Amino acid sequence: MELSVNGQAHNLDIDEDMPLLWALRDKLNITGPKYGCGIAMCGACTVHIDGQAVRSCSIRASEVNGEVTTIEGLGSPEAMHAVQSAWKEHQVAQCGYCQPGQIMSAASLLARNPNPSDETIDQAMSANLCRCGTYPRIRAAVKTAAAKMGGA
Repeated sequence: MELSVNGQAHNLDIDEDMPLLWALRDKLNITGPKYGCGIAMCGACTVHIDGQAVRSCSIRASEVNGEVTTIEGLGSPEAMHAVQSAWKEHQVAQCGYCQPGQIMSAASLLARNPNPSDETIDQAMSANLCRCGTYPRIRAAVKTAAAKMGGA
């Protein structure tokens, strides 16, 4: 099976039922997407497929049709994505476990809606759980990222 991840093609010899999350973590050693719940309810495993946020625990690698982008491919230390930069600026992370999924969901939101309202941000981010409760900082960071991207 061929899988394109972060701009690089990979040929994988895996079971067709393997979830994308495990293909990424166990076969490609891409550990940004986290295992949280395994039933697509917490958002820790969020990645993009062709720019759309998806839960990698709930899609089989064999079903992926498009470019997979993980937190590792969203930006770089030299050129962070606006969302990553805003996360750092607002010191959003506490324990940090959910943050890759949070950032990927926020980036997908801003790609679709460059100037979201508070209600839109809260609704879009509600499927990503944060045990530390950094939701006010998450909203502030999304607004800052929108401004950096020219949306607000």
